[in-house]
Amino acid sequence: MMAQPHQECNKKRCGRACHPVLAALVLGAMFVMPMSASASPVRIASFGVGGGVPLFAAAETKPSAANHGPAGSLRNGSNPGTDSLGNAMSKSIADQMKGNQSVPWAIVFGLTLLTLLPAILLSMTPMIRLLVVFHFLRQALGTQTAPSNQVLMGLALMMTWFLMQPVLLQVEQQAVTPYRENRMTGEAAIAQGLVPVKQYMLRYAREKDLMVFASAGMGTQPRTRDDLPLPVIFPAYILSELKAGFQIGAVLFLPFLLVDLMVASVTTSIGMMQLPPVVISTPLKILLFVMVDGWNLLADQLLKSF
Repeated sequence: MMAQPHQECNKKRCGRACHPVLAALVLGAMFVMPMSASASPVRIASFGVGGGVPLFAAAETKPSAANHGPAGSLRNGSNPGTDSLGNAMSKSIADQMKGNQSVPWAIVFGLTLLTLLPAILLSMTPMIRLLVVFHFLRQALGTQTAPSNQVLMGLALMMTWFLMQPVLLQVEQQAVTPYRENRMTGEAAIAQGLVPVKQYMLRYAREKDLMVFASAGMGTQPRTRDDLPLPVIFPAYILSELKAGFQIGAVLFLPFLLVDLMVASVTTSIGMMQLPPVVISTPLKILLFVMVDGWNLLADQLLKSF
């Protein structure tokens, strides 16, 4: 009587232990049967190392008979009409890229010009003289941050654009327009575009400054000014513009300097030693500058100096 419960317990334990095994067998059969039914024969291509010893193997599946024909081509994702359309589109894109090979170079050239634009503005235009004069004017007035650097830079930039309009028009007519119409190569366009700029800089470059750089950087002396190369003209033009700007700035300082001297003498004579003269002289200088319409007068004289 006692042996029967032990036998029933053993049967229950065996049944519980067999359940995971049966579940694994059923799942394996479910995965194996579809693969064996639909898989095609597989040919293993081995890649040997050294003496032909296979190291890695890549499975290459042979196309089955079910994949041939129209239905098979659609099943594999290949459509003859779609393939021909894709080939035609790729050929047209390639033809367009071959025909527009100059477009990337034009973009590179434009980005290079944007990068060099500050150096070009400061070395080939009258912006140097204008900025120097505006700086001296602000120092003479005694206002440290009014007008701000951004305002002075914008005014100098607009006046530079106004003064350089004839030169820019010549550059456009001689270089830019022929290059756009494919009547001139890029190198020839650059050479033709630098001619008006060179003539402009030679017009305002001093003879003394040109001789300094010509004697230092050239073995033979040029016969005329037009024979000077650009590496000689650029620094000579910058020095000439700096000298002209300092001369105009010194003239601007004189009336404001007289105002400072008068205010300082008056404050010391009446015994106001603790009151800085700048507190009184700065409003007087600003009032004097506004009364004589200083900005209009200064802009007129700067434009006439070119």
